[in-house]
Amino acid sequence: MPAVPFTRTPDERERRSDLVLALVLFVGAILSAGLSSVAEIYGDQQADLWTALVYAVFATGPLAFRRRWPGVVAVVVSLAYFTAVTVKVPEIYVGNISMFIALYSVGAWMNDRRRAVIIRVAIIVGMFAWLLVTMYFEAVTQAEEADVAAGAFSPYIAFMLIQILLNALYFGGAYYFGERSWSSAAQRSVLEQRTADLEREREVTAAQAVALDRVRIARELHDVVAHHVSVMGVQAGAARLVIDRDPAHSARILEGIEHSARDAIHELHQLLETLRTPGGETADAASTLTLDDIAELVAASTEAGLPTAYTVVGEPVAVPSLVAVNLYRIAQESLTNARRHAGSGATADVRVRYDDDGVEVEVVNTGRAVAQLRPGLGQLGMRERATASGGTLEVTARPLGGLRVRARVPLPAPARSSR
Repeated sequence: MPAVPFTRTPDERERRSDLVLALVLFVGAILSAGLSSVAEIYGDQQADLWTALVYAVFATGPLAFRRRWPGVVAVVVSLAYFTAVTVKVPEIYVGNISMFIALYSVGAWMNDRRRAVIIRVAIIVGMFAWLLVTMYFEAVTQAEEADVAAGAFSPYIAFMLIQILLNALYFGGAYYFGERSWSSAAQRSVLEQRTADLEREREVTAAQAVALDRVRIARELHDVVAHHVSVMGVQAGAARLVIDRDPAHSARILEGIEHSARDAIHELHQLLETLRTPGGETADAASTLTLDDIAELVAASTEAGLPTAYTVVGEPVAVPSLVAVNLYRIAQESLTNARRHAGSGATADVRVRYDDDGVEVEVVNTGRAVAQLRPGLGQLGMRERATASGGTLEVTARPLGGLRVRARVPLPAPARSSR
């Protein structure tokens, strides 16, 4: 995203504080004007006291708007200041303070930085030009009165040089501190923006984590419940058909239903423990399920009425626990789908292949022809498991009927070299 230009806008509290500042300085200017008039700081050349009251209004009143219109305020205060000094209005102290604040405000609050520089430079150059001209004429006057050459180094010239130095520090300070205020505000704005961005990212990350947990829980529930309920449903149907003819066989089937129910409860219990355990995302990795357990899965599938063959191709190697769990669940879901949709007389074949590049689980079933695959939660869960293991999943319809499900996961070099 492109950076948004930094701007400063005063809030209501800052506007109220500017108004209070202007009122305080106005009162101070009145007091200063009265005392300066009594002290006759300009001697016989001093202007009338009423001019100081007018000057106080123009020197302090605009400061009430110094953050909203800093450029205009600086120009008005500067003109008032130069005018007052030129006509010798009996007030100089509060006027100097107002001038400093006005110049500072241009640097600290004016959003057009180019105009801010132009306004301050123009005021400072104008002030020094006026000071040099005044100093020259005063020096000439002093020289004529002292009957010495104009421009000779005199006490007055030394005094004026001190004034130049003080004014340089005065205006330089106003310029510097205004720039520092702007820079500090800009840095604070960047930090606040970064903090806000980090907070938004944290919220998005938290929402994504919740969504991933919900997906994982839904996948686990589907795998556990769908498989065992499907097995129990098939077994219950078989028991109902033979209960009158062959009570012994029915008893064996009912025993299988009992075992399936216990297995379902056991796996649901494990799932609940996973959800209650901090860092439960790694609970699958700690599972006792391995690829060898697929053999029991095949046997259970055969007992449930789907004759299933089991073959291991290649030399078995160590497989990461998470990969083993995911491949087991893929095989489980594939057999569950075959029992539900393949129809009577269908068979299945499960093959686990180990080669130089990885491990592959393939489940092929016969049965009804599939005209069009309709992705459901089962297929979605299998794809998520394959992706989570760093592998791929293929689900294709067989021309003669049934489906082929192939999940392949590449294994790291250490696992392959341990063969």
